[in-house]
Order: sequence, then C-alpha cells, then structure tokens
Amino acid sequence: MGGVMKRVVDNSYLEQRGRVWWYNRRVPRKFAHLDTRKRIKESLGTTSLEQARYKRDLLAEADDHYWASLRIADETGPSTNREVSEAVCRRYKMATVKALASGFVYQPIDHLATEAPLEEALARLLAVQNQAGPAEIPKERDAEALLGGATKPTVTVSESFEIYLSEIAYNAQLYKSPNQRASWEKTKRTSIQYFIDFAGDIALEEITRELALKYQKHWAKQVKPKDAKTKPMAPNTANRHIGNIRSLYTDYFKHIGEEERPNPFRNMHFKAKSRKEVPPFSTDWVRTKILAPGATRRWNPELQLILLMLIETGCRPSEIINLRVEDFHMDEPVPYIAIRARTDREVKTDTSERDIPLVGISLEAAKRAAPRAFAHYYDRNELVSANMMKNLRNRGLLETPEHKVYSLRHAFEKRMQEANIDYGLRCLLMGHKTTRPVYGDGGSLEYRRDELLKIAHPFDRRVMKLFEQENQGWCA
Repeated sequence: MGGVMKRVVDNSYLEQRGRVWWYNRRVPRKFAHLDTRKRIKESLGTTSLEQARYKRDLLAEADDHYWASLRIADETGPSTNREVSEAVCRRYKMATVKALASGFVYQPIDHLATEAPLEEALARLLAVQNQAGPAEIPKERDAEALLGGATKPTVTVSESFEIYLSEIAYNAQLYKSPNQRASWEKTKRTSIQYFIDFAGDIALEEITRELALKYQKHWAKQVKPKDAKTKPMAPNTANRHIGNIRSLYTDYFKHIGEEERPNPFRNMHFKAKSRKEVPPFSTDWVRTKILAPGATRRWNPELQLILLMLIETGCRPSEIINLRVEDFHMDEPVPYIAIRARTDREVKTDTSERDIPLVGISLEAAKRAAPRAFAHYYDRNELVSANMMKNLRNRGLLETPEHKVYSLRHAFEKRMQEANIDYGLRCLLMGHKTTRPVYGDGGSLEYRRDELLKIAHPFDRRVMKLFEQENQGWCA
C-alpha cells in the first residue's frame, strides 16, 4: 500500500489496446478469497501515457484500500472502535479516489439527493452504467463511489488537530525556527486541550452551536468570576483559546472542501481593556543607571552586549539575539546590522526587515559581539527575556515595577520623536508599517547614522573597558 507513488514513472498495471490505455491488475493471491474478480481490467479512456499513469495510480490506491478494508472485516471484525474506524476511513477514501478517477468529486448520497443539480445526478448514474460492462450489472464499488454510498468517517478534535499540524498549517510553520515552531504549536495545542477537557474528544462535526455557547460561558466565568477572591482571567487569554478552536474548525473543513460550513464558535469575543503600554526608560535613568560603569558586571557576557545593543538600535530583543555573524557589517564606511527573515526563521512583519546604523554604546557592543554573534541565546527568546529581567530587577535597574526590557525600545522611539526625526525614518528604524506613502528607501546609511547621532547617549569609556577586563577569555 505504501508503494503506490513509486509506480508514477513506470508502466505497471498498464496495458495499451490500440491507442487507448487500460488498467490491468491481478488480484493479489492473499486477497483472492475476498475478491473474486481475479483480474481487474478497466479502460482509462486516454491515449496519453502521462494521464494513464495518473489515473492508474488513483485506481491502484483505491484497490489497495479496498483490499485492506476487506481483510479487516474478514480477520478482525468489529473488535475495536479503532479497527472499525480505520475500515470506514479506507472504504471512504477508496470511494473518493474511485470517483475522482471517473471524473467526479465524491459527494455523500444525501447531498446528491437533496442539493446536487439533476444534471450531475444523471451524469453519475450514466457513468455507473457505462462502467457496468457487458453484463450491464452495475459494480458495487462504482455505485458506492459515484452515488455516495460510503459512510463518511468522523474525525475527533485531537485527530483533526494532528491533521492541521501535518497537512493544513504548512505555510504557518514554513519559515519558523525550531523554537518558533515549538512555541506556536504549544499555544495551539494548549487551546485545543482546554476544549477537549471541557467537552471530551468528540467528533469535530458533532460540535454544535449550543455546545459552543456553553464553552463561551465556561470562559466567561473565568473572565468575570463570581468569587471576588478569584483572580479574573484576561479577556484576551480567553479570546485566544476560543479563537484557536474556532480556527481549527474553519481550517479543517476548508481542507476537506466544506468551505460553507457555519462555524459554531462564530462571533464569540470578550471585550478587552485597552492594552497597557510598557513605559519607556527616562533618558536620565539610562545614562546614570544602565550605562553606569559596572552596572551589568558578572552577567553572562552575551547578555551584557545584548542589553547595550538594544539601547541605540531600538530593536526587539529577539532581533538582536538572532543576528548571525554575517548580519554584522562592521567594516563598512557606516557600520550597521541587517535584520532579515530567513528560510529557517521568521521576523515579526515584512517591515521588520531593515538596516540599522550602529552608533554610541551599541556600536561598541557590536564590535565585541560581531566575531561570534550570540550563540548561547540564539533562538531562545524566552530564556534571554527571563535572564535579563531577573538581572535588571536584582541590580535595581528597572525604573518602576512596570518597566520591562522592551522599555529600551520604547525609549529609543520616544527619543527619536522628541528630536523631530522624520516620521518615515522613525517607522523604518523601528520596523513599523508607515501610514504615509513611501518614497525612496528611507535614506542612505550615512543619513540614518547622522540622524541617530542626534539622540545617542554619551557614555563612559570604562563601560567597555570593564567588560573586556571581566571577559578576557570571551573577548580573545
């Protein structure tokens, strides 16, 4: 059964009669007692060898599944739900492939009886008759495939999620790094498991609007608990978990060709408060606290350099830690770093790709980082964030409890705004989408550097001298 695709480039099971190709295959000996046909002969209705091979592969796969289902029924019987399910799936797949080989898309019989145009139903009946052969007795397999007699298999929520991961969400995972992919999948899987914990691992098509509304109420009780002592859940958290099961439902049924199926989770959303912005560090705080000589002593050397590179680039921490050696352009007339998407790693948005001139303390830090980049923290966003927050907190380098690592990025943006740096350039350097028409490329690196020099913090040369003394082995 696993070797069907290997037949694509050969002529096995093919026979040419005149100019027309036929499917000619002997029933394997191990299935002879289950399939009395002995040999299967069907015209493929084409003179093209390429088309004949394609149709041959479809018919061969259908026969393989047919024989497997016969063997399950004969040897095991309905001994377990899983075996029965597998037999139904094979029978259904056989019917769909057989219908396709005959030029039709498989549709269940209730659809053909109530929704399909009369012309389509008549065409299918005619096809069954044409394939009946000299005895004019319709073949059971043909009738089942073309007239929708095979029972459609059900797929549980967990099974549909595995199909989603392996067959549907290909583009969503295509350019993610291993850690990006793991984080993305973990979030989705958590949401799906929450639903299974609530409703059981039921068939996806058994989820009704009534059940979805009960699930919404389940989350509503957590967003606004009756017990005043219970900490309420953030509305966006509930929205994310409902949204992930909603997306799975839509994407799975689109995948199998049921684009019009109403989603039972439609129009479910909890209103969230306006997002609280992370405050920027004040200029005085950065200069007197964070840039004080020895402020980051005994930190991991990579962590120290990452912090210093954030100050004058406005980058997201993930953008700095995932720089590679080739992204440091230190020998250019204007040294800069290049933020780029790669085939094995995404950036946040298309506008995140940019070239940022290096000035001030960030230039000095980049000189030390360039030869090796950040191997310890590469693709480890959560680790660098946790380590840096812990160290900033322990050293008293957080201006208020609300300040975060991202406060450096917001401080960079605020300094540009206060210096009246052009709005378009600010958007470009931040990696933001501009709301204005874009003209040119944002200016030369020289122009960008000169603008950034207007806001660069002065710093004590002892900052880097102490770093080198403490990390002689690392700097060598």
